[in-house]
Amino acid sequence: MSNPYKRPDRFTKKAKAEGYAARSVYKLDEVQRRFRLFRPGQRVVDLGCFPGSWSRYLIQQVGKNGTVVGVDIEEPDLDGGTWIHRSVYEVTSEELRTALGGSADVVVSDMAPRTTGNRLFDHVQQIELADRALLLATELLEPGGSFVVKVFEGEDAKDYTDRVKAHFDKLKRVRPEAVRKNSREFFAVATGFRG
Repeated sequence: MSNPYKRPDRFTKKAKAEGYAARSVYKLDEVQRRFRLFRPGQRVVDLGCFPGSWSRYLIQQVGKNGTVVGVDIEEPDLDGGTWIHRSVYEVTSEELRTALGGSADVVVSDMAPRTTGNRLFDHVQQIELADRALLLATELLEPGGSFVVKVFEGEDAKDYTDRVKAHFDKLKRVRPEAVRKNSREFFAVATGFRG
């Protein structure tokens, strides 16, 4: 069976032409066009920031008066943000708040496990990462803040989005056009953090 990720599609080609490390930036760009979450001067946390496409996009959105702090086990080769080179399970909200210089306006997470091909196992692992992102978001966000998180479709997805919804005024499930056809991912876009 051929690997569908090997063949460059129009998003892969566009990312290369525009100097982004990965095509995933266009998922975040669609979220921004639809929800207008990012503005100049904001403080934003990018969980699972490697290879840096989302972080680069966020740095452009928040501008020179904004702050982007990324966390990943691999460090992106990118200027303009602060990178914490560790597991998301090891980093604390206090450490992130210090790096941000205050509470976060937005927390984003494009985290996924290294997939094994076992759908249930991959789904469970991914929901654990999403839960860690939710915990950090609830500890970091300003009241009224926003949270964008990747979720793998599966038996625990509904319970997960219900857990997110409990902390926010609104939650939308979004499957950006740049998500590959064979992928089971969607994004939960939550706005109006209740604090």
